[in-house]
This record gives sequence, C-alpha cells and structure tokens, in this order.
Amino acid sequence: MKVLFVAAEGVPFSKTGGLADVIGALPKELKNLGINVAVVLPKYGDTADEYASRMELVHRMSVQVGWRNQYCGVLKLVHDGVPFYFIDNEAHFKRPGTYGFFDDGERFSFFNRAVLEALPFMGFQPEIIHCHDWHAGMVPVLLTQYRNQEFYSRIKTVFTVHNLQYQGVFPKSVLGDLLGLGWEHFNVNGVEFHDQVSFMKGGLNYANALTTVSPTYAQEIQHPFYGANLEGVLARRQSFLSGILNGIDTEEWNPQTDAYLTRNYTWRSWKRKEENKTALQEELGLRQDPNIPLIGMVTRLAKQKGLDLVAHVLHEILEMDLQIAVLGTGEAQFEELFRHFAGRFPDKVSANIKFENALAHKIYAASDLFLMPSLFEPCGLGQMIAMRYGSLPIVRETGGLKDTVLPYNQVTDEGLGFSFANYNAHELLDTVRRAVKLYEEDKEGAWKRMVMRAMRADFSWGASALKYKELYEQVISD
Repeated sequence: MKVLFVAAEGVPFSKTGGLADVIGALPKELKNLGINVAVVLPKYGDTADEYASRMELVHRMSVQVGWRNQYCGVLKLVHDGVPFYFIDNEAHFKRPGTYGFFDDGERFSFFNRAVLEALPFMGFQPEIIHCHDWHAGMVPVLLTQYRNQEFYSRIKTVFTVHNLQYQGVFPKSVLGDLLGLGWEHFNVNGVEFHDQVSFMKGGLNYANALTTVSPTYAQEIQHPFYGANLEGVLARRQSFLSGILNGIDTEEWNPQTDAYLTRNYTWRSWKRKEENKTALQEELGLRQDPNIPLIGMVTRLAKQKGLDLVAHVLHEILEMDLQIAVLGTGEAQFEELFRHFAGRFPDKVSANIKFENALAHKIYAASDLFLMPSLFEPCGLGQMIAMRYGSLPIVRETGGLKDTVLPYNQVTDEGLGFSFANYNAHELLDTVRRAVKLYEEDKEGAWKRMVMRAMRADFSWGASALKYKELYEQVISD
C-alpha cells in the first residue's frame, strides 16, 4: 500500500505546533506496519542547513497558478527511512516561518497544485493521498481535474483535521485566479464559506474519508460550540468521519533515557523524580523542598488553553503550599499574568516566557501535577507526555483530554489524573485542591499507585497507526 502525506510542516524540518510532531512520527509507525509512506512539505527558507544541504533535486517544472506559470523544484531527502519530498519556490517559501502571511491563499494554492503536478516525477504513485489541515485541503478538490488521466484515476484521499479553528479562508477570487477551478465548486456542498473560499471545507467535502485527532473531538465538532461554523458539514459527513488519537514519540519522551534529566527513572523507581524536582527548583530559583507539590505548565499561553480560568483563581491556588513552573509564550495578557505572580511570589512561581526544549523535559520530569484546563483540545500531547513522566494531569473533560485522562476514583482506586467537566474557574480550583490533598495525605498509597499506572499507560503511535492502516484499507476497497 502506498500513502502520500501532504502537510505544511513536519519535524525535524519545520514546526509551529502538534501537526509537525504527527507528520514526523506517524509515517515511521506506518512504515513499520509494511506501508510504503512518503511525505510532501514546502521547502521553507529557515529549514536547518544540515537537512537542506542533503536534499537532492528530483525534478524542475512550471506549475500553473491561475494565468501564471511559476517555477517549482521538487527535492528529496530520506529521513529515518521515510522519503520526504519538498516543493521549492523561493517567492512563496523562502521567508522566516511557515504560514500566517498576507499571501497564504496564493502560497498554498501553489503548494496544493504543485503536489499533484509533481507526483508523476517522484517515482511514487500513491493509492491514498493523506492531507493534513487546511494547508492541504484543496488537494482533494483539485484532484477532480485530473481524474481523466490514468495516473490519477484511482487515487483516493483522506483528510485529517488537527484543529478546526484554523480554516484557510480567502476571497472567492482565489477559486479561478489561483486554483483554476470553476464556479461549480462554489456552493454550500463545495468550498463556499460565507461568500469566500475555505480550504478546510474543500478537504471536508471532497475527501473520501475524514479523521480528526481524538474520538471525543470527532463528536464535539459536529456541534456549534466546537464546530467553528462547519458543524453542519461535519454532521452531514459523519459517516465518513472518525477520531483516531494522536500518539507521542516514546523515544524522545522517555524518563529512563532522557538526557536532559538530572536523574533518569522508570515507573519502578519513580521516587527518583524528587532529584529532578530539587534540581529544577534550584535552577528556577524556587524554594528547594522535595515534598512541596510542584505544578508544571508547558503550554501556548492562549485562551484556548483555559488560562482565563487560571487567571480567575491563581491567587487562591497560591494560598496552598505548592509551586508552579510555567513555560511558554502567547497572548500578552497571560504572559503578563505569570510575570506578575512570579514577581509577587518568587519562591512559589517561576514564569519562563519562552520556549526551550530542555526546560520542557525538565518540567515534565520534576512536576507532580500538570495543569491543562483547556477550553477545547483536539488531542493534546502535554497530558500524555506528563503521564509518561509520572506527572499527574489536571484537565478539563474535552477532546483528547477526556479520551486519555481517566479521572481518579477514590472508591475503586482507578484513574490516571484529575478532571472537571464544566468550563468554570471554581471547578478548576476544587480539582487542584483535591489533587494537592491526595498528594499531601496519601503520597505512599493512592498517589503512588496512580503515578505508576500513569507511567505504564501506552500512548505510543503503535495503536493509532494500526487504526490508520485499517482506514486506508477500507478507503481503497470502497
């Protein structure tokens, strides 16, 4: 079986978020299942030279973007046994960053068209093109123009939504001027969205199968609160939609071998976490005490992550005997919030308004609790990484958080963390209090058993890759 991934970013070549982690990890797992997988990405200007210098030119060609012909280079690099192809056009992609530019409509119209035009020259004829998020959403639509050519006639498409909030909506002029598509696609069951063109909607309406990154999120996005004005499309196509949970890279995130840690440990030797805690307390200028509960937050500082709830009750949380270590950047109001409290309570709060990979690893390993009270969360990786490191998550029951964090049940002694249902600051506060109380009162009993369960939970890509394989087989046979 041959499957081609199409996405805007992928580790280790480019990254803005969790999408890149998926593109870096899932193809390797599919390859282990005997699937022939390749990946296509844009070649960005800030791709690290260690990779860019090793890319070989496969083909040069012109790609028609509306009435213009534009240069396109097709480059190739094999990484971890997976062939990665790169679409090269300096006018579109030789700039810092990935997307979020004024001309994204033109850049990704070019990219979607170039992927299809490049296929015959790659020596790779896929049975399935697996498109990820809005940046690849027009591939299934454009494919309708190629169906009369033998090479393309039997290709099927799968479209995965990683975050429905980002939809790639552009003026309707892009349809003809850039994509070269006719007005027959500009309707409610096509790409029309409030008199504009939505790349996301293109993927949702034209792909042979739809997936998103957790079972609960697949249900949530069929309803108005989570549906971002596309709930009608998703409800109409629900028989084509499934939720397959993302995994984490269990080689990168492994407390037994993690080179960033002061002391490595396993679920059997989880008490060694305390050495990582005191080392981090010293590094961040917090009071050194292995017995004080440490709450970690490695997050984008945004409302989506539930930080307005945290803002409401942070003062009350800090009345407890605990510490908080925050790592991340984002909206100014939340950056300022944590800076303010770190200034007022320097021995209790550490605000690291940046992103630093080494520090992320250290916070996962040092923390006892991991706070993730999201407004919505398609999948979420932080809670899975935290559990692998024996840091028990405090989450709101939404999306992938609900699917991965079984809440603690005192009666049955089950659970992997703590959760609350409603988007309410005082429910969050009560849940933090419950978690801290268990830590303080039963650390060698129920707490210890829960940490050991959480560290043994399997959040690897293996199970998810099997589900994708089954989906591909079903799509090909339909």
